[in-house]
Amino acid sequence: MTPEKTTEENAPTGVRGVTRWHVVVSSPGGTKTAFDVIEGSPMRVGSNPSNDIVLSDATASRVHAELLAEGAGLRVVDLGSTNGCWYKGVRLADAVVPSGTVSMGESQLLISSEAPAVEPLAVVARFGSLVGKSLNMRALFHKLSLIAGSNSTVLIQAESGSGKELVARSLHEAGERKTKPYVVFDCASAAPTLIESALFGHEKGAFTGAISRKLGCFEEAEGGTLFLDEIGELPLELQPRLLRAIDSREIRRVGGDKPIPIDVRLMAATHRDLSREVNQGQFREDLYYRLAVVRLRIPPLRDRLDDLPVLVEHLMVQALDGDRTKATALVSAMTPAQWERLRKHPWRGNVRELRNAVERSLAMSTSLNPTSDFQQLIAPAASPPVARPPPGPALAVSLDHPFLEQKQQLLERFEAEYLDGMLTRHLGNLSRAAANAGIDRMYFKRLLKKYGLPRDAPG
Repeated sequence: MTPEKTTEENAPTGVRGVTRWHVVVSSPGGTKTAFDVIEGSPMRVGSNPSNDIVLSDATASRVHAELLAEGAGLRVVDLGSTNGCWYKGVRLADAVVPSGTVSMGESQLLISSEAPAVEPLAVVARFGSLVGKSLNMRALFHKLSLIAGSNSTVLIQAESGSGKELVARSLHEAGERKTKPYVVFDCASAAPTLIESALFGHEKGAFTGAISRKLGCFEEAEGGTLFLDEIGELPLELQPRLLRAIDSREIRRVGGDKPIPIDVRLMAATHRDLSREVNQGQFREDLYYRLAVVRLRIPPLRDRLDDLPVLVEHLMVQALDGDRTKATALVSAMTPAQWERLRKHPWRGNVRELRNAVERSLAMSTSLNPTSDFQQLIAPAASPPVARPPPGPALAVSLDHPFLEQKQQLLERFEAEYLDGMLTRHLGNLSRAAANAGIDRMYFKRLLKKYGLPRDAPG
């Protein structure tokens, strides 16, 4: 199906046609169930009852695969399952299946095409601080409008720079808790040893340096919203405590024994695929399903290029301290060739990268009128040259083993050799090795334990 173009002339219609694929699941016991997978609404498949499609199959992984409807067929993405996804004798990692049977464990999924479905769209080109006229964004805005008034926990998945925090804040501001606190905690930026205290607070004397009682993020967000950014970076040993807080709706401060009731709406975000993390034992399965009550995906900028004009103007207004007249004039002066250059850029940094391009161009422009050199300046930064590794021994690649299995083995070999080499270079000083590796000291230490490397290093 050819996607509809979004322009000023074909203004929002409120709906769009989307591809639909029919899936009949045959379980080992002979039971058959049928599902429709609709474009824009991925479905998870696995043995855990919380999946969209549940396999009554002991050989299926807890979160086995994800199905996404596309025009050419049903896309099957293996999520690090044990027994894999198989189509015509080939093990699939990420492939589009036009029709036929895919095997997952001992279950069979028969795939066939269906008549297109209709997906509702928001009739406005913004939601809170988010802007976009593209069909992908208007479909997201419609979903956001449906869940804004609820208290459901939300898991936001998107690439870095796509606007995960903006989605969470816009949901908060559109809901009934908008007059209450909105608290953000970044799991990736805090030292692992401080996360527990930061989230749950601590009592005076709970540990060295705890000279007074301190409230944590849960108590600070009382009555409002707590947004946990990069939840995939939360250390495994702290995940049970977060799960207990979500289930019991109460917390205990570090060093305290009194339960404290909490009333917060929880939102979390990650650039990781937590389903894969669950299958690899890096993220608790029960916590994942408690967080993913509502799953939202933010499309990357390359999938919403029709939004470039409105985004450039929006970001320019912000960079010009709200001067919309000047921003509109500058955008109007941009040439077709300039827009085409922006459309062809890969935008690996997504909207954050676009913001940087706009701000850099404004800073470098000698004047700010539509005929200035601004229109020649606005462009993505040139990609730095790729550093090529020196020639070395070829990787021990075997075509007799599945792709994912061998990829994991090679990754583990790299990690072990890198850690051992970095520790040797710094004469066993763990702190110095971790700092030069650019990773947290405690994470460095956990990796050493994982690979059985020396842990009695100083520092």
